[in-house]
Amino acid sequence: MGSGKTTVGKILSNVLSYSFCDSDALIEQEVNGMSVAEIFKLHGERFFRKKERLSSKKQLVVSTGGGAVVWDVNWDYMQKKGIVVWLDVPLEALAQRIAAVGTHSRPLLHYEHGDPYTKALKRLSNLLELRGKNYAKANARVSLE
Repeated sequence: MGSGKTTVGKILSNVLSYSFCDSDALIEQEVNGMSVAEIFKLHGERFFRKKERLSSKKQLVVSTGGGAVVWDVNWDYMQKKGIVVWLDVPLEALAQRIAAVGTHSRPLLHYEHGDPYTKALKRLSNLLELRGKNYAKANARVSLE
């Protein structure tokens, strides 16, 4: 969340002359244009994660949500069919980025209390603890420290 997956993915796809796909945008289209935040509110995270499927297209750069690695089927598919890159950004920097634009479009942050920076930092810390082992399995790690 906030690491620049979409921005970096678009740049990488241009450099490689590949197509680009943002999995959040595909899910929003599939659910009649409903935003990710609305999907989480109405249907919950589990519903969203089940929709977070990966494409079988070739020469494609895919920007997934950070939670895509939670589902073993996604992780196995990413490892078998492509090169997985982890954009490893310090949590403090991520929290600053998210707080600067607001937390309204970040459904996973609505469970925390406090100012936007504190909410983001606390939740991101929890998410990294849950997902970090899978992130560390990526084929490449780009550290943005």
